Amino acid sequence: MKTYISNRYNRLLFFFALAIALVGCSDLDENPDFTTQDNFFATAEQLELGVNAVYDGIGYGSDWFNHYYDRFVFECLVGYQVGWEKGPLDFQNGNVNPGDDYIAAYWRISYENINRANALIQKADQLKADGAPNTALIDRVKAEAMFLRGFYYYNLVRYFDNIPVTTEKTESDKDLPSNENGKRLALDLIEADLNMAASLLPESYDSGNIGRATKWAALALLVKAYLQDEKWDEARVTAETIMNESGMVLFDDFSQNFAVAEENSGARIFEAQVSASANASENQNYHQHFIPGDLPNDLGGVGWHWINSTQAFREKYDPNDKRIAGTFISEYPTTRVGPNSSGERPVVKWSADASYNLSRFGGMVSADADPNNPDELIFGNGWSAKYTEMGISNANLTEKNIVYLRYADVLLGHSEAANESGTGDPYLGINLVRDRAGLTPLSGLSQEALRDAIVNERVLEFAMECEVYPELKRKSTFGGSPDYLGDYIQEFIDTYDVDRTLKAKDYVLPIPLNEVLGNPNVTQNPQYQ
Repeated sequence: MKTYISNRYNRLLFFFALAIALVGCSDLDENPDFTTQDNFFATAEQLELGVNAVYDGIGYGSDWFNHYYDRFVFECLVGYQVGWEKGPLDFQNGNVNPGDDYIAAYWRISYENINRANALIQKADQLKADGAPNTALIDRVKAEAMFLRGFYYYNLVRYFDNIPVTTEKTESDKDLPSNENGKRLALDLIEADLNMAASLLPESYDSGNIGRATKWAALALLVKAYLQDEKWDEARVTAETIMNESGMVLFDDFSQNFAVAEENSGARIFEAQVSASANASENQNYHQHFIPGDLPNDLGGVGWHWINSTQAFREKYDPNDKRIAGTFISEYPTTRVGPNSSGERPVVKWSADASYNLSRFGGMVSADADPNNPDELIFGNGWSAKYTEMGISNANLTEKNIVYLRYADVLLGHSEAANESGTGDPYLGINLVRDRAGLTPLSGLSQEALRDAIVNERVLEFAMECEVYPELKRKSTFGGSPDYLGDYIQEFIDTYDVDRTLKAKDYVLPIPLNEVLGNPNVTQNPQYQ
């Protein structure tokens, strides 16, 4: 889908900006002769251009603080992942407030695209009522819009709890929705949207449309929504549908989940399409934020980094865990020390014995290390390997898609749902994930012990994929039991002597200040009042 995105997204954004313009036209007496949302979306093909723009919001889009990077910053609340730039630093220290730039950007991007999806769904219904041709395409595009609306709402409710919910396009400040009982309303809508989308979307696409949401994407996200809603039987049955009917299996090599060669295939159920070679303005910025700060520029370095996992988290993995190679960078040539006796850049390797602290350079090789002594050429940072591309000639020339849904999600979701409901085989999914990781299978655990094991497996499987914080949040209660999120945060505080106290605010993000000030129907989360 690389060509599809680069060739169409720039054109569609122009048309969509015109078509979605929300001001002016309704107040005019005359009939406008320029493009509006009412006179542009007159065919199924034009409707398809509109839904393409909604996909764009989950990729790089036009924001440096984009949908997925904002979530990487939110992850730092847990403390397993940290950074020195202001955003990550604030979150790892628990200094989160309603005026936060990352929260504001994430909220805006999400609701802009929800509004677009709402408009498209309404227009699809209108076109069908008017007898427009190509109803099959209209139905598919409507289903894609419903999936994407569910996707955006799901990735809001898991962070903010009670959110504003609307299924109508917002055209004026008189249409602003309330967030009263927003979590319940959101989950009901998400589940309805995804069930409908799954009934209409194809199982796969031709080469010109690869990357669009499929039936399996809708069902995989539905499993996660049911887990969020604690509808265990529904989650288990939906997961079993995917497991029994999709033909999916896990990749043999964990790193294939993030390899360019495996994009849009196999266990990769849904991902944002990215290609710097197809269009330089569509490069993603994960690589630039997660690479080692001392990686040479001609190998993809930029002279800085913003986020990495802690050394303590890197050590949580069993040394035999096959996921390590696909999760962390284990070695790389450094610019921190001069050339070795052969005139080459020294290669540094990860070691649990390397010095580590939370400063910007606290996990890198020592600047005065002997370039000829391997025992000194070690680092302690947990640099991410999932989306970094070692060896590219320019940090902007990234090709890796952003993976949002993987088959491992379904398998671990099945185990959780089976364990919580007491029906089905709770070991089936988690043991398939563990087997691929080269770990021994689990058996004979109590419900509580297996719950703990599933949470731990999810953390190790999805580290630095924007899944750890919302998943630990989902399974935790401040001051209650279990409190997986609190345990992680407290361990981080204790391990690195962080000036931070565990508090209720750590368990939910605040509604952005702009939203609270601009929408009289929205009430701030009580933890921030």
